[in-house]
Amino acid sequence: MVIRGTDLIRAMEAWAPPSLAVEKDRIGLQVGDPRQKVRGVLCTLDVTEGVVEEAVQSGANWIIAHHAVIFNPVQTLRTDQPKGRLYAKLIKHDINVFVAHTNLDTAVDGVNDVLCEKLGIHNTRVMMPITEDQLKKLVVFIPRSHHEQVLQAISEAGAGWIGNYSHCTFNLEGIGTFMPREGTNPYIGKQGALERVEEVRLETVVPQRLQQQVVQAMLDAHPYEEPAYDIYPLELEGIPHGLGRVGELPREMTLKELAEKMKEAYRIPRLRMVGDPAARVKKAAVLGGSGGRYYPTAKKMGADVYITGDVDFHIAQDAMADGICLLDPGHHVEHLVLERVADKMREKLKDVPVVVSRTDTNPFQFI
Repeated sequence: MVIRGTDLIRAMEAWAPPSLAVEKDRIGLQVGDPRQKVRGVLCTLDVTEGVVEEAVQSGANWIIAHHAVIFNPVQTLRTDQPKGRLYAKLIKHDINVFVAHTNLDTAVDGVNDVLCEKLGIHNTRVMMPITEDQLKKLVVFIPRSHHEQVLQAISEAGAGWIGNYSHCTFNLEGIGTFMPREGTNPYIGKQGALERVEEVRLETVVPQRLQQQVVQAMLDAHPYEEPAYDIYPLELEGIPHGLGRVGELPREMTLKELAEKMKEAYRIPRLRMVGDPAARVKKAAVLGGSGGRYYPTAKKMGADVYITGDVDFHIAQDAMADGICLLDPGHHVEHLVLERVADKMREKLKDVPVVVSRTDTNPFQFI
């Protein structure tokens, strides 16, 4: 089976849809042709000349990046200058670049969830909601022989989540009737004869953004030529999606203990700390990237410590005066999500080689 760029894009957008990105973010396919065959994928935080050379040497013709390769409007394409040289190299080697930025920050199992996971932060909630995913109720009638098959298929497609519980369904047995008419090809029964079948009515919840893929998974797993199903809107609070997470550390610890734990978990030699090293911290807020200006939101949500990158001098002073601790591991720790990106793409793209870039794009060194 030939895997094309459209398949890669569909897989990424099912996980981190464009609707989760902040307004005017530069995301999606930035360089290349979506119809081009995917021979190999390189996952990276940034697209630099070194990363492009790595893609060329590894045989990867698709790059999945977190940061945009084209952010500001391009005024010229001079190949004697760094940006022009970079774009020329991408085009010369037919390398396509797909970008998932704030939509990957926001997505479930994306940047912020990975950063929390590395520190054992649990019971998390969204720090700054961007959008709310409305819930739908899916009801489908399944012959008993295929009930488990359909249940697993829709659950794996994203249906049935309530809080941190998956595969949440309600199932009721009954008798279904139907009469196949001329031109049909029934899985059960014969044309012109009323059929009675032992069926299961399965009910579950589906986030609106996943409705299409869940329904498709149901149709693919269902044995009937024309499955009977209904979708209802629900007047329930939707699922919030947004930047940052606030949750509980595995145990109360000192700020210095957390800083040491973070250096190991995030694989960094140093970090910047604001606050009393002996301060006790239990509730933590995390926002990958450059989030210093949002510390008041973290404080308002009860965080003892706020973990983010690129904190400037005056924000650090203000946070200290406001009584919230800060830990700045740098912007580059977002690279920790790349292994998760690679794992998901390996699962979706099957036999296509997918690797994480070994090129260090962090411009800072510690001496």
